[in-house]
Amino acid sequence: MNLVIANRQRTKKIIKRFLKEVTAELLTKLQVTEAELGIILVGAKEMARVNWCFLQHEGSTDVITFDHTEKRKAKRKTQKCLHGELYICVDEAIKQAEEFGTNWQAEVVRYVVHGVLHLLGYDDLKPQLRRRMKREENRLLRHLEKRFALAHLSRAAKIGA
Repeated sequence: MNLVIANRQRTKKIIKRFLKEVTAELLTKLQVTEAELGIILVGAKEMARVNWCFLQHEGSTDVITFDHTEKRKAKRKTQKCLHGELYICVDEAIKQAEEFGTNWQAEVVRYVVHGVLHLLGYDDLKPQLRRRMKREENRLLRHLEKRFALAHLSRAAKIGA
């Protein structure tokens, strides 16, 4: 598995090594056998540019997923493989955390979960599919919250302690 995290925002300090460990656990829980995943943490301005450039949507958003999986490889049923990029907006995580009474670190991890689910074929365009995806997202986030103190995403803490 190849997991690369780039932090291109300056709003919050993020410990990339910790986010990588959380993401690796997520992929293990999902039984992903092969992964090439880039996670790019950005601010609202850069997210708005990405959103407009690739989706022609105005403004910032929480997460944008780019799936680079080759179709013939994606059809192999014996293995779960993913190849893609997740653009995650930390500024949106802060706003959503205030709105939903959580912390921004858990929101960032939620966006990682959401993006990975999209890469695995989950869809949220129709209400029934959105409910199914949200249930799985919540289940996986609960699992990660049991294994990790997600607030450590932004604090110097001993990883794995």
